[in-house]
Amino acid sequence: MATTSTHSRHARTRSPQRALPSPHTVPVVAQVLVYAGAAAVVALWWIDTTSVVGLAGWLTNAGRVTGLLAGYACAVLLALMSRFPLLERAVGSDRLARWHALGGRYTISLTLTHTLLITLGYAASAHAGFVSQTTTFVLTYPDMLKATAGFLLLVATGIISARAARRRLSYETWHYLHFATYLAIFLAFFHQLSNGADFVAHRPAQLAWYALYIGVAALLVWNRFLTPVRRALRHRLTVTEVRPEAPGVVSVFMCGRHLDELGAEPGQFFRWRFLAPRMWWTANPYSLSTPPNPDYLRITVKAVGGHSKALARLRPGTRVWAEGPYGAFTAARRTARKVLLLGGGAGITPLRALFETLPGQVTLVYRARRPEDLALWQELDAIAADRGATVHYVVDEPAQYSSPLTAGGLATLVPDIAERDVYLCGPPGMTAAAIPALRGAGVPRRRIHHESFAF
Repeated sequence: MATTSTHSRHARTRSPQRALPSPHTVPVVAQVLVYAGAAAVVALWWIDTTSVVGLAGWLTNAGRVTGLLAGYACAVLLALMSRFPLLERAVGSDRLARWHALGGRYTISLTLTHTLLITLGYAASAHAGFVSQTTTFVLTYPDMLKATAGFLLLVATGIISARAARRRLSYETWHYLHFATYLAIFLAFFHQLSNGADFVAHRPAQLAWYALYIGVAALLVWNRFLTPVRRALRHRLTVTEVRPEAPGVVSVFMCGRHLDELGAEPGQFFRWRFLAPRMWWTANPYSLSTPPNPDYLRITVKAVGGHSKALARLRPGTRVWAEGPYGAFTAARRTARKVLLLGGGAGITPLRALFETLPGQVTLVYRARRPEDLALWQELDAIAADRGATVHYVVDEPAQYSSPLTAGGLATLVPDIAERDVYLCGPPGMTAAAIPALRGAGVPRRRIHHESFAF
C-alpha cells in the first residue's frame, strides 16, 4: 500500500436516499421556540405579580421566577434527551449534546438560585433563620421532601457531568448515571404545582404545565423505549461476521429484515445494543462504514473502551438492537461543488460512506499514526479509482509521509481548499487542531461540518 494515492477518472456518484430538513433552519426554529417558552414563563410570573415590596418580597419573587425558569429548563433538558428524529437529523447529535450540556449548567444554576432565594425570602418574611426555614420547608410543605430528594439527585448528576469527573468515568457508567435526571425531575415536579404561587388556584397554568411535561414524557417514552423495541422486532438484526481491518479495528456485519425501511443516510450512525453477555445493558453510538443497503449494515470500530474491545469477540448469530438513524453529518450539509473529507483514526468510518456517495469533486485526507493503522484503505483506493476522486494518506511514522495539520500543510495537500466544504471527523485532539487550521486556510466556518461522539 502506498501512503499517498491519487486517481483521476470520471466521477460516478450516488444521490442521497432522501432529503432531510434544512440543517440551517431547524436549529434556528428550535432555539426560537425555547426562548419563546422562557418568555412565556416569565410572563406567567409577571401577570401574577401585582407589586414587590421590601427585601423579603424581592427575594421571594426572584426565587419564584428562577424556580419557574428552572422547571421549564428541566422540561427542555428532557426534550433534548428524547432523541426526537427531526432534531437528531437536522440539528445533529453532537450539537444537541452541547445544547444539553449548556442547558444543564443553566438548570443547575437556576435550581440552586431558586432554592437559596426562596428560602431567604420566606425566612426574612417570618423573621426566622435560614436553617430553621429550610427545615420548615422540607418537613411541613406539600411534596417538599420529594422535591429535596430530586434537588440532591439533580445536583449530584451535575457534579458527575462536570468535565473533571466525566473523564474518570466510562461512557456506559456516565450514560446510566444520567438516568437519575429522569427520577430527579419526576420527584421535583409535584412541588411546583402544590406550592408554586403561580399555579395554586390557577387552573390554566396548571394545565399548561401538565401539557408541557406530559408531552415531553411522551417523546421520551416513544423515542427512547418503545421505538427501539418495535424496530428490534421488525428488523431482527443479527451479527453475521466480525472482520479484522487493522490493529485494534474490526468491522461488524449485520443482516436483518426490511433494512431499507430504516431510512439511514451515509454519514449517519445508530446506537447499537448487542445482546451478548456484558454488552446487552448499554447502547453505544457507531457510524455506518458503508452506505446503507437492503442486504446488510456494517460498522467499523476501533477498540478504545470496554464495549468497543468486546466487539471483536462477538459471535455470528448475536441479536442486535439498533436505535436510529441519528446525526446530521450527511450530504444535506454540503453547499459547494467541491468537498474535502478530513478524517483520522476511527473517524474514517462515516467518511468512507460519504466518500462513496457524495456528489461533486471529492478529496479525502486520512490521517493515522502508522501505515498499518489505516483501516479500509483498499476500499478507499477502489472508490477513488471508480469515481475519479483523490485520497491522501498521511501518517506520523515514517516521517517522509507526514504532513503537519496546519493551514499550510492542508493547503499543500489540497490547494483549492478554500473553495470546498469540509467534513471533519476524528479524535477530539485532531478535531481541535483541524478547525483553526481550516479557518487559517480560508475555509469559512459555515463550511466546516463535524460531528463528535465525545461525552
